[in-house]
Amino acid sequence: MKRPILLPIFFVFCFFQFGFAHSEISPTEKKQKIAITKVATTKKAVANIAPTITATGNQSYCPLSNINIVTNISITDPDDTSTEAIYIQISSGYNLGQDVLFLSNASSHPTIKSSWNATEGKLTLNSPTGVPVSYTDFVNAIKDVQFFNSSATATGTRNFSISISQANYLPRNGHYYEYVPNIGITWTSAKAAAELRTYFGLKGYLATLTAADEAQLAGKQAPGAGWIGGSDSETEGVWKWVTGPEAGTIFWNGNANGSTPNYAFWNNNEPNQSGDEDYAHITAPGIGIAGSWNDLSNTGSTSGDYQPKGYIVEYGGMPGDPILQLSASTSITIPSILSTTPATKCDPGSLTLQATASIGTINWYNQSSGGNLVGSGTSFTTPIINATTTYYVGITSGGCTTNRTAVVATINLIPTITATNSPVSNCGPSVVTLTATPSSGTVNWYADATSTTTLGTGTTYVTPFLNASTTFYAEAVNSNCTNGTRVPVEVKIYPLPAVSDEEKIICQSNPVTLDAGLSGMSYLWSTGATTATIQVNDIGNFYVDITSPAPENCTSRKNFTVIRQIVPEIKVVTVKETTVTIEVTNTAPYFEYSLDNISYQSSNIFTNAPAGIQTAYVRDTNFCNSDQEQFIVITPPKFFTPNNDGYNDVWYVKDFEVYPKATISIFDQYGKLVSQLSATNVSWDGTLNKNPLPSTDYWYVLKLDDSGVEKRGHFSLKR
Repeated sequence: MKRPILLPIFFVFCFFQFGFAHSEISPTEKKQKIAITKVATTKKAVANIAPTITATGNQSYCPLSNINIVTNISITDPDDTSTEAIYIQISSGYNLGQDVLFLSNASSHPTIKSSWNATEGKLTLNSPTGVPVSYTDFVNAIKDVQFFNSSATATGTRNFSISISQANYLPRNGHYYEYVPNIGITWTSAKAAAELRTYFGLKGYLATLTAADEAQLAGKQAPGAGWIGGSDSETEGVWKWVTGPEAGTIFWNGNANGSTPNYAFWNNNEPNQSGDEDYAHITAPGIGIAGSWNDLSNTGSTSGDYQPKGYIVEYGGMPGDPILQLSASTSITIPSILSTTPATKCDPGSLTLQATASIGTINWYNQSSGGNLVGSGTSFTTPIINATTTYYVGITSGGCTTNRTAVVATINLIPTITATNSPVSNCGPSVVTLTATPSSGTVNWYADATSTTTLGTGTTYVTPFLNASTTFYAEAVNSNCTNGTRVPVEVKIYPLPAVSDEEKIICQSNPVTLDAGLSGMSYLWSTGATTATIQVNDIGNFYVDITSPAPENCTSRKNFTVIRQIVPEIKVVTVKETTVTIEVTNTAPYFEYSLDNISYQSSNIFTNAPAGIQTAYVRDTNFCNSDQEQFIVITPPKFFTPNNDGYNDVWYVKDFEVYPKATISIFDQYGKLVSQLSATNVSWDGTLNKNPLPSTDYWYVLKLDDSGVEKRGHFSLKR
């Protein structure tokens, strides 16, 4: 380093140093501010010129080997010959726990010590005594820095950034990332502080992490967690980058279950808007996904994992930024097959297989190890093959030979339908199971010979409910290979014999005939009979299975219930003037009634019955049983008043004298005969032996002839 030569300027230098000690300043900023003093130390001002570092060495890496990260490197600085430290970081592709950088042949570099930070993936080279080290010594040491990965199956690419500054460098976009510790700083203060920082003329801003490698380097590999430049304070749930060149770019919509239009790296269940949290923050180590984001309020918590501990500053991409070469980058690529594309063909033939590799020459083999080299390059066309064949692809690069990856050339033979269960018959509407056997593969089912809509797939197909005969079509398919021929599978729906159950009445000991009701069928009765009709003598349940002729052979069962009905029995015949009601001991809906044994009715009530001796009839509708009873249709008065007023002075039955053999016996309440009426004595005056009898009820027995048919009743004598 050039040293100041004027004492007054030395105080200026001390002033800047004092300012550095009381502000957040990186070692690089110190170098920049120190450069200001150099202007004052010479009569002719000379600006501090940023160093330039270049490196070569993009190489292949063989797993479990050590490899130098550069093949050549140079550092050019017109006004300096030394610096405090060099930082070498695995800036992308870093695998914590497997990758490591180390200084080999350390004894050859006595002016330099090395230290490896596994969390950041960073190797620091600096002086063991704290004094600046010459660029020459650093160059020689960098040439001896090596990379090692402990996995035999390591994959991918590792990018190395070699920087004079401690800021993390991402070769992909040429940006630098610096973590600034500051416990409890608010987001708005962090944003303002970041925008005051510069890095060799590059303007600082709160980091905007727009890709996975950027989030890995500035988050997971950063030395601490803190604020980044995202916020939804303008519109809740619409997260934007509000700093740097990406200001205004939306990167997330919604809460934890939202979505991103480009890239976001939220922690589990974040953002969660837990208390007006509008600012993006890299989550503390040990909380969920390493290096991921959470949302916080402007202040965050006052302690614990959600207390802000600092912020991430990004440099690069701003208008007016100078072009710098403060860092150089190299990479190593582990030879691996990135992708393979198998091929499939219908019937024997030649197929083209494809593969892509991370680096090196792709070779094709006919065996997983050993065997013959059959081709090279990203594609390989097989010879004509008759069956599915597996080939193997591997890589040769930089003396490394990778394990081989299988790539299959599949031959699917075009199948045919070899058998079906057509025709399938079913008695009556139903679902039906169809079957078809392919020579290989499976079967697609269709409603017709040309439809493009598949009804089902498989060697069996259950139809929907069918009411009529229908034809379906089966086509054999083997991994999309088919001959295009559809085989009809016929479903025949035969009608069932139409039957309805019956209830039959058996009369006393007479047999009843049960009739199947359909001719030209086969019959099998529950009694074992095979005729169309049978006779039974007992009550009970019987059935007949009725089967239609071949080819239908459909069977329906007809059930018979044989019962014996209630025997009709007349209990009483009630006569009210000319209305007759026939009352039976037990009623039944199959009883019918008559007064002449000719005309029968379902009602037991008759009106306008003729006077005289009549007969009531009742029978069941099957003519099994009947009953009858004679009765008299005549209407004695209900009372009489023997008071000589000329009205109802005697008890007289109208038309009684018409019946010459008619008699009426009148009794008092004790059963004593008090009068006897006949065709010659048709009325009673209420006396016995010319003595008036008391007012009370009297009973009568009326007979119209000698048949024994009588009518009984009572009436009242009122005085």
